[in-house]
Amino acid sequence: MPPGTLIHIGERRSEKTRLRLFDYDETQLLEKELGNVEEAFPFRDTATVTWINVDGLQDTGVIEQLGGHFGLHPLVLEDIVNTEQRPKVEDFESYLYVVLKMLYRDPKGEIEAEQVSLILGNNFVLSFQEGGGDAFEPIRERLRKNKGMLRKLGADSLLYALIDAVVDNYFGVLESFGDATDGLEESVLISPTTETLSTIKTLKGELLFLRRSIWPMREVVSGLRNSESSLIKGNTRLYFQDVYDHVIQVMDGVDNSREILSDLLDIYLSSVSNRLNEVIKVLTIIATIFIPLTFVAGVYGMNFDFMPELHWHWGYFIVLALMATVAVNLLLFFHRRKWI
Repeated sequence: MPPGTLIHIGERRSEKTRLRLFDYDETQLLEKELGNVEEAFPFRDTATVTWINVDGLQDTGVIEQLGGHFGLHPLVLEDIVNTEQRPKVEDFESYLYVVLKMLYRDPKGEIEAEQVSLILGNNFVLSFQEGGGDAFEPIRERLRKNKGMLRKLGADSLLYALIDAVVDNYFGVLESFGDATDGLEESVLISPTTETLSTIKTLKGELLFLRRSIWPMREVVSGLRNSESSLIKGNTRLYFQDVYDHVIQVMDGVDNSREILSDLLDIYLSSVSNRLNEVIKVLTIIATIFIPLTFVAGVYGMNFDFMPELHWHWGYFIVLALMATVAVNLLLFFHRRKWI
């Protein structure tokens, strides 16, 4: 296919593509669910800030129509519907294109990654989501209730707020790893099982996935912080520095969790090895005790006619006493050497 061809690559969802609009300034707010793309066209060049959120990427016609009206490059539209993009930021002079990974746990407890594409233009922000998780509801509430400075600032501040919401959501996902590792420590030390090993391997795989999704965010936020684009004001760059610090903090948490799991894996292997050694030690002691006993029993179990001990009146009890003496002396010897 030629470059710029819109083909949705990602999970197919049955829900219809949904468009929601927020148009606001310091004194007024318009919140509206759009029935079609044409309803968004009057909001491109306004003095107010416009935020259009698209939920669902399967209807490429809607995205192509919206992108065409807002002057988006065909390659940008192609990246929006291809949900396997790496987090990045691209400057097209008249607008900025940002790709993020929104992470959340599904009802089954598995980590899901959803691609979020953000377009920052002159007084407008376009956001495109696959339709799974949504970390933007707190931003909508702030706009509705006019909390903070968000409605008093420009579109670049809205872009910052959306990115900050995605990054803050990482902390919730990372916290779940802390809860999981706390339970594993006790299990590894007291009663390690194959299920414990399976859980450790699963968590290590999830952390690797998490790291791959978050690591490029450093470059994205750093690029926005140092961007020379006129679309990002000087004050907003200071806020992007705060988001950058959060990304570094999340990465430190991911690396710490990986080290903890690596230590737990080593402890698990050591615990299993120690348990195996204990079992082998017990079996070895039992075998060592029974070797001389078996030898004595084997000697007197031979069927020779001329064995004088066979005719002793107390021979049977003497041999039993001899065997008991050997066993007790061996046990005392092992105890003296602190082997048991």
